[in-house]
Amino acid sequence: MKKKIFTTTALICCFMVCFAIIADISGKWSGTLTTPDGQEIAVSYDFKVDGDKLTGTAESPAGSVTVDDGKIDGDKFSFKVNVSGTDYPHTGKIYADSLAMDIDFGGPKAHFIVKKDK
Repeated sequence: MKKKIFTTTALICCFMVCFAIIADISGKWSGTLTTPDGQEIAVSYDFKVDGDKLTGTAESPAGSVTVDDGKIDGDKFSFKVNVSGTDYPHTGKIYADSLAMDIDFGGPKAHFIVKKDK
């Protein structure tokens, strides 16, 4: 009985450690966003994670903006960026080697993937 409890506890701990490693998206991520009108824009994000709070910056050829109202919930995250007075909500999912994101352009959405910078 003790062996069964120990094994179960060990597996739960391993799962939690693996999940914590995957869920930490701190650092720089880069990719290409294709807007609804077909433009390809190089984007990069520099995220900082503190518990379930997500902060950082987003950069494009137009400049750098802050990541606002960022949250992480398991393997999902959300935030918004404000560009010239307009909020652009982002939602995403965390994968082992990439982040898949959707950005809402006020109706049309764009899906794109960013990879961790080395």
